[in-house]
Amino acid sequence: MSMLPSFGFTQEQVACVCEVLQQGGNLERLGRFLWSLPACDHLHKNESVLKAKAVVAFHRGNFRELYKILESHQFSAHNHPKLQQLWLKAHYIEAEKLRGRPLGAVGKYRVRRKFPLPRSIWDGEETSYCFKEKSRSVLREWYAHNP
Repeated sequence: MSMLPSFGFTQEQVACVCEVLQQGGNLERLGRFLWSLPACDHLHKNESVLKAKAVVAFHRGNFRELYKILESHQFSAHNHPKLQQLWLKAHYIEAEKLRGRPLGAVGKYRVRRKFPLPRSIWDGEETSYCFKEKSRSVLREWYAHNP
């Protein structure tokens, strides 16, 4: 557990602060904290820091930065749902601004088709009726055996 140069916190402590501020909804404070971090590549590639940067970018409406973060870093599976939600909501907001009205179900479907989730925040398995394709095939198989 080594201290970051001239900062006084370890990488783990920085990650913990990022998570706590996100969960508490203190996004402005989180943004200021991220801005105060020293220029250290190792720190800025930490997954919790990247996730925090993505949340702050979304909160500030800086969708281009959000997309850049989500597309250029590989995230672990436990962070995928939150990051997928940010990706889709940002694209929905942009489409609503462009059209000047709220999106309906069909509009949201078209946005999802036009802007598929990047592989960095998605395992590549399609979801249909709230089930992953693998789960659907297992259910189908069980149903065939036990009608």
